Parts: sequence; structure tokens; C-alpha cells
Amino acid sequence: MKSNGEIEVIPKYSLSKVRNIGIMAHIDAGKTTTTERMLYYTGKTYKMGEVHEGTAVMDWMDQERERGITITSASTTCPWKGHQINIIDTPGHVDFTAEVERSLRVLDGAVAIFCGVGGVEPQSETVWRQASKYGVPNIAYVNKMDRAGANFFRAVKMMKERLGAVPIPVQIPLGQGELFNGMIDLIRMKAVTFVEDSLGVKWEEDEIPQDMIEDANQWHEKLLESVSDIDDSLMEKFLGGETIAPEEIIAALRRATIECKVTPLLCGSSFRYKGVQRLMDAIVNFLPSPLDVKATVGINPRNGREETREPDPKAPFSALAFKIVTDPYMGRLTYLRIYSGTIPSGGTVLNCNNNKKERINRIVRMFANKREELKQARAGDIVAVIGLRNTRTGESISDPKKPILFERMSFPVPVISVSVEPHAHQEQEKLIEALHKISDEDPTFMVKQDSETGQTLIAGMGELHLEVLVERIRREFGLKVTQGKPRVSYRETIIRPATGEGKFIRQSGGHGQYGHVVIEVEPSKRGSGYQFEDRIVGGTIPKEFIGPVNRGIRGALDSGPLAGFHVTDLKVTLINGSFHEVDSSEVAFKIAGSIALQDAIKKAEPILLEPLMRLEVTLPDVYLGDVVGDLNARRAKILGIVVRDDAQLISAEVPLATMFGYATQLRSLSQGRALFTMEFLRYEQIPPQKQADVLEKIRGY
Repeated sequence: MKSNGEIEVIPKYSLSKVRNIGIMAHIDAGKTTTTERMLYYTGKTYKMGEVHEGTAVMDWMDQERERGITITSASTTCPWKGHQINIIDTPGHVDFTAEVERSLRVLDGAVAIFCGVGGVEPQSETVWRQASKYGVPNIAYVNKMDRAGANFFRAVKMMKERLGAVPIPVQIPLGQGELFNGMIDLIRMKAVTFVEDSLGVKWEEDEIPQDMIEDANQWHEKLLESVSDIDDSLMEKFLGGETIAPEEIIAALRRATIECKVTPLLCGSSFRYKGVQRLMDAIVNFLPSPLDVKATVGINPRNGREETREPDPKAPFSALAFKIVTDPYMGRLTYLRIYSGTIPSGGTVLNCNNNKKERINRIVRMFANKREELKQARAGDIVAVIGLRNTRTGESISDPKKPILFERMSFPVPVISVSVEPHAHQEQEKLIEALHKISDEDPTFMVKQDSETGQTLIAGMGELHLEVLVERIRREFGLKVTQGKPRVSYRETIIRPATGEGKFIRQSGGHGQYGHVVIEVEPSKRGSGYQFEDRIVGGTIPKEFIGPVNRGIRGALDSGPLAGFHVTDLKVTLINGSFHEVDSSEVAFKIAGSIALQDAIKKAEPILLEPLMRLEVTLPDVYLGDVVGDLNARRAKILGIVVRDDAQLISAEVPLATMFGYATQLRSLSQGRALFTMEFLRYEQIPPQKQADVLEKIRGY
């Protein structure tokens, strides 16, 4: 601290030299391998970790190493050519899509990795949509160019067709498949080849081979056309036949990338140590620093006015908590993206969502599961802090004198649940405590008690998601638990308007309780959730009781009349009621609201909604008929069948309820040669002829 009380900003890297990036891709496209190579080439590790050997630094959880997949997003920091690159390696499996969502919310740029063989795969589309939602600029990297069947130019075409992207290749491969040995740099028009036994540390730049000159010239011309389209001064040079310098090309591409107009595209083979350093150059050259990103906009919770926060270390402190982790040695870690200002270790901050002050006891910079202690953190940093006990994922923290509320993150709803019970009854409390700690970390994991059976139910995004979480309970908390069969998380809604009345009257001597409300319910658009409107006139219900009515209705939505599932997609209008000057209370009106909703829903023809999944199956031609027949039996709607080089791609929508055990069945039908991906799409009404059967099955659990 300075003598005048101001925080002294400790310079390290200037903000213009900082890059906050995420690595995103479909499962098995090579995200973690690419990150491991980056850490090696920047000197952060001295031995390259391998996913297939279970030694990857970024996959530090035991389960990640055993399964060979990324489960939780891991962050690290590494230097490159005078820049500081903060990297978050995100999961590729759709069950862990929330990890990608919250990472992209706080990043300035992203690297989208595509498999040279598979091209744009289903989860690639999902993460691309997530990045687009948050306006995250990205560059793309076609990996695995050494694999048989790799095709860089098909990946370019798929990016245009499936993602609506504007890919601009700044490299093309020197050979593909087993012949891949490097790339042609289209900006400098040089051939780059790698020395095989140097682990990618050594490479050579040379003239372009004669048999590649024609292709290189064509793609170089396309590159010049692209940059001239986005820069008027370069357009004049291009049309006039003047030479455009590499530095001018890089500067124009950088501006267009930051504005999300184009995606520079590179290629390589991370596993074979080819192309990763060039990718890191592209991160520095094309992706934004915190200074290049627009000022962050939020709401001042004290006056409701919109305010901005510039990425300035001397501005009022503001940050977003984007992840909570329970560390076995350090306790509760809260990951922060700092948008403005500087905060010292030991500083006090305000949680703008719950208006509670909290103290930051320690600040650490994470390197996967290792850490470096910091005295302070500043604008542009991504750090973890210890001490925030009342802060949850997506909440805003700030200088107590200058509060600002940033937009919260939205997460997909859990679609599958299982029951979990401890082996020993006396460990029930420990189990509940463990489950609440995990739900604190994971916004797509929910815990509730079944009021009828007394069972503890946990809900998540898929079978793998819940399997991983149950294994965490066993390993991290030392609890032996029994897991029930997976259940689908259905929803309930209504299909016609109705009126309901709720009265809560209690007389017990002295002050009693009195609350009376009349409501109308009507169905609303699918996916719209719950809406409430107050149409009380003439003071039949005092204003101070309107909020409790709303809260009572919200509480009643948690358990629908058909099977106890959450009720959604309806509008509730409060139209009438009455009160007692002495006996009315908030509690009475909250209960009356709950009773009124239950009354109205029963009259409004409640129906069951089921989660519908987006499914893609890739398989050899010979098994197509059997697989399609099986999908039809599962009530799938086939959207299309696309022919690829040596396979068929089936796109379909299918109810989750029919897909348990599908992996085993698909292996059997295709002799293990088919692959599938599945992710939540939306809730849809169960066909009327099926609803009775489904309800009977649910009640039979």
C-alpha cells in the first residue's frame, strides 16, 4: 500500500501483452495434448505429459487420468515472446458443457481445435455457439493432420457450412496423413518443416516445394483478397498490384478477428510436435488483450443505472466469480476474472448479488492443481482467491464503495437423476454435506429430497456426469454410497387457461392468519419458464403481500400434480383476493399463493414434458439399416443422413428416456465401429398415447 492508502500497482506484463484464452473443441480433438505442448515449449514443464499415458499436467484429477478425458476446466499461465498467456483447457464431452460455458464467459479469446479427420463434429458446434453467444473472438487449429484420412480443406468447408464461420487459412499443410511434415506459411510464403527428433523444438523455413507452388499461390491470393476486403488501404494496394507486407496482413487480420468478423485458420499435429509454436504465435498476433475488449457493462445495484468498467488497474475493483472448487489442502477456492482495478491479499470486497462484504485472505495463480502465491491481482488477471464463503458461481464482486452487478451466467438444466444412499445410515449427514459442496462447485448439479420416498436425488447433464460425481463422493469424501438406476428429469406444464383460488385462514386466539388470492394461469411459449403479473387494482391485496404471493407460487412450481416434477412454461396473473387488517401476514399470503397455484394447475390440464436430445451417429455404410431401425424403435426423429468419405452421419432428435444403455447396443449393432454424441436440445410434450405409460413407470420407481 502507498502511504496515502492507494494500492500500488506492481508492473509485470503490461495489459497489452496479456492474452486470456480458452482451448475448446469436440472430445478427443486434442485440446489437452495441445496445451501440454504449449507448457513444454514455454518452459512451464520440462517433460511433456501425455493424455493416453495419464501424465497430462492439465488433466490432474485421478478420474481424468484414468478415463483419458478432461472433466474440469483447468487454468494455467505461461510466457511466450514477451507475452503472458493465461490458458483455460475446457472439457470436450457434452456432459461437462457448463465448464465450457463459464470459461467462455470470462475469456477474451479462444482457440477452436478441430480434428483433421472428423472436421466439425457435434460438440464443436456447441462450443462455437457458446463462444458466439459471449462474442468471444477465436482462431482455429486443424489438429491431427498426421492421421490417415485427414483433410484440411474439408475442415475449411465444414466450418463455413456447419458453423457459418469465415475461416481464413494463414497456413496450408505440407502433405496430409502419413506424409504430413509441416505447413506453408501463407503470410510470409515460406515452407516450414520440423526436425523429427527435436520434439518440435527445431524447424526449418525454406522455399515452397515446386509441386506446391500453384496451390500456395492460389491460397495466398485468397488471403490477400480477404484482408483487402476488411481494410480499405490494403484494398487499394491489392487492386494496384502493390506488395502487401506480412506485418500489414497480420494487423488487418488481428482487427477483423477481434471484431469477430473472421477466424484465422492454422494446421498441425500436436501429438507429433508439429505446429504448436506457430499456433502460439497466432494467439499473440491475432487474439485480443484485455485492452482490446470492450469495457465491461453492468448495473449499479444501488441506483439501477448502467455503468461500465474499463480494464484499468487503477479503476474501481470489479470481478466475476466464474468457478468454485474445494481444494483438499486450501479449502474453498473461488476463481475470479478481474475486469478492473487492483485488489491486495487481505482486501475487503462486496458481493453485489447478496450485498455481503467478504475478505480475500489469499490470492493464488493456478497452474493446473499447483499454485503460486500473489500479493495482489489486477485488471486482466484470472486468479483464485481464498476467503469468499458467501460467493457462488456467476456472482459479481467489487469495491464496496463502487458496486457493479454483471450479467449472470446461464446454464443448461439437468436432464437425468439418480438416487444415492450411504451404506451406513449415520453417514447421511456427511453425504448431504458432500453433495452440497459439489453443487456449490457445479451449477448443473442439483440435489433434492424426494418427499414421498425420502430418497436423496442428484441430477446432472448425463450418465457420465453423474458417474463422475458419485465417484468423487467415494474418493474425496471417503463415503460408501449406493447409486440407483438413472431416471429422466421430466417437467410438467399446462395446455389451457384456468382460474385458481387459495385461502389460508387460521384462528387460534389472539392474532390469526388470513390470506386470500385468486389467480389465472395460462400456457406460455416452450422454454419461457415462469412469468408473473400483478393485476390487482383498488388495493384488494396490499402491495407488501404481492411479493410473498409470488414466492408462494414459485415454491409450489417445484412439485407438479402429475408426478411431482417442476412445473414450467406458464404465466400466472394475480387478479383478485382479500385481506384482513389484523390477521393478514406475509406467511399467510405465501401459503395462499401456493394453494391457488395447485388449484389452478389441476384445472388447466397438466401434461408431462420430456427432454429431447440431439444425436449424431457416425458409422460404416454396412450398419446403416440396423442402426436406423433401432433409432426408430426409440422414437427418434431422423433429421438427415450425410455421406462422408468412408462413413455415414445420422442426425436425429430422440427422447432421453429411450437412450439408456445405447452405447452398449450401438457397439453390438456395429461390431464396435460406430460412434455417437448426444446433448440436450429442449423439452417437448410426450405423445398423449405414451403419457399414461410413462407416468405408470415413474410411479413404479
